[in-house]
Amino acid sequence: MGRNSKAILDKTCPSRLGPSHSTAQPESGVNVSSQSTAKPVPSKVLDRVLVLEMVRVTEAAAIGAAKLIGRGDEKAADAAAVEAMRIAFNELYMDGTVVIGEGERDEAPMLYIGEKVGAAPDKGPKIDIALDPLEGTTITAKAGPNALAVLAAAEEGGLLNAPDVYMEKLAVGPGYAEGIIDLAKSVSENVKAVADAKGVAPCDITVCVLDRPRHADIIAELRGLGCGIHLIPDGDVAGVIAVTNEDTGIDLYMGTGGAPEGVLAAAALRCVGGQFKGRLLFRNEDEKARARKWGIEDLNKIYDLKELAKGDCIFAATGVTDGSLLKGVKVRKDGVMTTDSVVMRAASGTVRWVRGEHRNKH
Repeated sequence: MGRNSKAILDKTCPSRLGPSHSTAQPESGVNVSSQSTAKPVPSKVLDRVLVLEMVRVTEAAAIGAAKLIGRGDEKAADAAAVEAMRIAFNELYMDGTVVIGEGERDEAPMLYIGEKVGAAPDKGPKIDIALDPLEGTTITAKAGPNALAVLAAAEEGGLLNAPDVYMEKLAVGPGYAEGIIDLAKSVSENVKAVADAKGVAPCDITVCVLDRPRHADIIAELRGLGCGIHLIPDGDVAGVIAVTNEDTGIDLYMGTGGAPEGVLAAAALRCVGGQFKGRLLFRNEDEKARARKWGIEDLNKIYDLKELAKGDCIFAATGVTDGSLLKGVKVRKDGVMTTDSVVMRAASGTVRWVRGEHRNKH
């Protein structure tokens, strides 16, 4: 996926020696024509102006973090992104509530869960917001690929209030029959289902997996099938979204990562098509208690897109470092900073790619 991604291919797969089964996509790289779910009804709250204004928020966070790329200080990079994002949010005419943020109130100084943001409390449109000002703090500190500033927004009650626990994730891009992937099935069964739908062998399927020891069993099973594996060091929001872009060559995303990031990624897939399944994983009783506190009763429930991001929603992201989805922040010789962003809306299925030039940002 990025410069440091590891590609593992089974060279013995016969079909890998023949013509490629993939077809090039338009420059946008996102197929929005074949969606596996019906478009939601447009929200009167999420107007077009607000949709575009959300890009300003992720741009601000990305620029804030970019000044610390490669400096080896994860906390400083995250703090810079958080502060810049909060300032930008508070310039928007809305009554926003952070439902997924930097932690609970006693854990984070700003953009904590429950914090009100926006310039029009009690007057503007009521918006629920999921955010990650810097998705990939380690990536940024080490100048690696695929660090993003991301957010999702929906009408009040439109996003799952996911606790900060692990989530088992499974995602596939658009154009497949509903229900083609299932967390109740094995790795092999899901790979074979997608391969059959594409009319290829399982060894022609490429899967993105977060490079963690906990994924050893998944990786071993994929290797047994001869699949291509893209191991990413961090940033599983970008990893999930990669399944929507044929230019990446990624068919499936599998593995466990943060639940908040799962909601963010699900919101993106809700906008452009594709399928996502998520199941919360708990390591101890404290995490289960935290989930119940946020209104989650069925701790074993498998969530789909419509349950993670209901109705109309917005997803916006700006690249911090170069990646498979977006280019990172750059500084030109004249001092102008450039950003590469994407903003999507579920109701319209519209994807806008935004290149920004920013002066007086130093």
